[in-house]
Amino acid sequence: MSTFNERLAKGFQYNGHNVTIYTFSLQYPGFLFPGTSQLSEEPAPEGLNIKVVINSINPFNWIKVGRKIEKENPDLIIVRYWLPFMGPCFGTILRIAKRNRHSKVVCIADNVIPHEKRFGDIAFTKYFVKPVDAFITMSRKVMNDLKKFNTTKSVKLIPHPLYDNFGEKVSKEEARQYLKIDSSASIILFFGFIRKYKGLDILLDAMKLIKDQVSGIKDPVLLIAGEFYDDRKIYDDQIARLGLDDSLILKTSFIKNSEVKYYFCAADVVIQPYRNATQSGVTPLAYHFEVPMIVTNVGGLPDLVPHGKVGLVTEPTAESLAASITEYFEKGENHFLPQLLEEKKKYSWDVMMEAILMC
Repeated sequence: MSTFNERLAKGFQYNGHNVTIYTFSLQYPGFLFPGTSQLSEEPAPEGLNIKVVINSINPFNWIKVGRKIEKENPDLIIVRYWLPFMGPCFGTILRIAKRNRHSKVVCIADNVIPHEKRFGDIAFTKYFVKPVDAFITMSRKVMNDLKKFNTTKSVKLIPHPLYDNFGEKVSKEEARQYLKIDSSASIILFFGFIRKYKGLDILLDAMKLIKDQVSGIKDPVLLIAGEFYDDRKIYDDQIARLGLDDSLILKTSFIKNSEVKYYFCAADVVIQPYRNATQSGVTPLAYHFEVPMIVTNVGGLPDLVPHGKVGLVTEPTAESLAASITEYFEKGENHFLPQLLEEKKKYSWDVMMEAILMC
């Protein structure tokens, strides 16, 4: 999401707007954060005014930040909402900022009802929604979820724009050489944080079915790239039980922005075996790097991946995933690429910016 925000900010700047990003000095307390680091080790993006000031758990900080934004008197405040935990923090900042009786608040809602339910979800989201003037959602599911909290404010559905700030596409040969991957293997990429709702365990069962069955897939290998946000031992035990060590490549540390292109360009197909979903940032990455996809028939995933054209839509079961993976390699990557390139043209940052400004 920080990458999305930076790209959006640069787009507004390119079109003549003055933009400031307010980001976190502390996003999550350590005991709530399942990853290894909340901070990027890469240099801050050039040409952006970024203020690292928000502490998500300090109410005195929320008042201070709210007053600062109130005094700046911006025409537009754009806020991302993805987790009810952020509701008290953002809701307070926005209430104070809007005392200037000038600033309009537009929320880009990634999720309204979270994937994993927690105490306070409904109350925190209600508190956040009240000072928002209009909403942008990137999937129909989030738009429908929002109706439970908002019945009067404007809501627009705009597809997730393509990530075009991770570098240009490189050849499959160069990418595999960089990652030290066998050039002849059939690489299936699972990319992103590893959480239960994303269905990696289902995909591992599917890989076992593929391994045990005689198929036309040459040396199928699952490349898992992303940090564990669940208990890793559960997956390690499953891998050992299924005997999949020789069918997997695990790259489970944080993936730097500068390395993202190598993982996508090394892949023959990107797979999203999610149990449930709203939209996914993985899909626009796959579009940008021009890699066909296999996604499950949940949430907003099928809306962005027309079945049989830019990839395949399947059910979140091991048997269905295994069958779709086999079908994909039988058809071949070149079967999907022409239509993927045509579909890719729809997802523009200009469309997103115009929708925000017109709210």
